[in-house]
Amino acid sequence: MTTSTRGAAKVPAVLVLEDGRIFRGRAYGAVGETFGEAVFSTGMTGYQETLTDPSYHRQVVVMTAPHVGNTGVNDEDPESARIWVSGYVVRDPARVSSNWRAQRSLDEELRQQGVVGIQGIDTRALTRHLRESGAMRVGIFSGSALPDEGTMLAEVRQAPEMKGADLSAEVATKETYVVPAIGEKKFTVAAVDLGIKGMTPHRMAERGIEVHVLPATATVEDVYAVRPDGVFFSNGPGDPATADHAVSVMQGVLARKTPLFGICFGNQILGRALGFGTYKLKYGHRGINQPVQDRTTGKVEITAHNHGFAVDAPLDKVSETPYGRAEVSHVCLNDDVVEGLQLLDQPAFSVQYHPEAAAGPHDAAYLFDRFVSLMEAERA
Repeated sequence: MTTSTRGAAKVPAVLVLEDGRIFRGRAYGAVGETFGEAVFSTGMTGYQETLTDPSYHRQVVVMTAPHVGNTGVNDEDPESARIWVSGYVVRDPARVSSNWRAQRSLDEELRQQGVVGIQGIDTRALTRHLRESGAMRVGIFSGSALPDEGTMLAEVRQAPEMKGADLSAEVATKETYVVPAIGEKKFTVAAVDLGIKGMTPHRMAERGIEVHVLPATATVEDVYAVRPDGVFFSNGPGDPATADHAVSVMQGVLARKTPLFGICFGNQILGRALGFGTYKLKYGHRGINQPVQDRTTGKVEITAHNHGFAVDAPLDKVSETPYGRAEVSHVCLNDDVVEGLQLLDQPAFSVQYHPEAAAGPHDAAYLFDRFVSLMEAERA
């Protein structure tokens, strides 16, 4: 990625997809060039949390909502210490931030962090194209000396693909840190950081959990060195088929029958640990308005998603695994994608979406309570 932070409002910009389709607009954020996987997010708000979600590492996010940036940017809502998206695509960015919490504009934040974006293109047409053709590599180019179309397309096609990408270690913490319990400490949880969002340990802390956040390279011995009552595996970027180390660590946890909870990438890791496969979705689920049914209760939840891969597990039967019986606990009502797994013979479960609700609805907050219940039952 090469960038400049000079004013971009009238600078020409071009978005080039790997299948040759081209969209022309104006620069938004930093001026330069960037590459990644083109994906679309259907949320109408929550752009600050989206931008700072490590799961979006090496992805260029297309916002389907036409007007983005209305509420500006503040220092309270980021989910990590930096913006992780490779590029940003909007139709009509807000010219003025209008919110009492705003400290600067979204355009200013993107420029400060060197994030190349494009504005003024038909994001509806781009989204329809990605739905029909699937997520693909993309490049955004802006500046006074744009390459010719053939050169830009060749550069896009040389960019790495998301399939086969091993990215967790690139976004995870390098050193263990502790998020203390809020109020009385009830439990200790070892959280394996595969790209964790800041709100996730906070949600556990609200429930009296002291969270030890461990690097993605943590071993089983590292996990149990904190004497955990439960173990958590976080969200994160990349292809779960590459995550052999995380799978091995999770299998070590399952062998000890410690209460276990995983979300997003952690759900895919549990799937692999149980012997299921994973596969790449055509265009994935991203946004804060995805309908999911909890099959254990029949309840339908509106949930926050960010995943381009899924677990290949049977929806219509209980499966035998090396760690006991397992079943699909949650399913997406749009396309029947597996959205959750649970073991029936020991305390372990996972979901494919984001119950920490940052940004997003709070329908799935009960999952943290379910994790607490498993630890309570194990202690009893």
